[in-house]
Amino acid sequence: MLYLPKEDGQGLVEYALIMIMISVAVIAVLTLLGPQIGDIYSNIKTSLEAAGFGS
Repeated sequence: MLYLPKEDGQGLVEYALIMIMISVAVIAVLTLLGPQIGDIYSNIKTSLEAAGFGS
């Protein structure tokens, strides 16, 4: 027990790397599907306005 390795910062770095990978994946998906999602919301808005629910 004379030497105990310090691994406190290792967990933080691993969590940071996981968060970076998740962020990159989310950005990639939104970049690819963003226009399609925007079209869906535009269609919903148009339908609601035609039904008299919009301003």
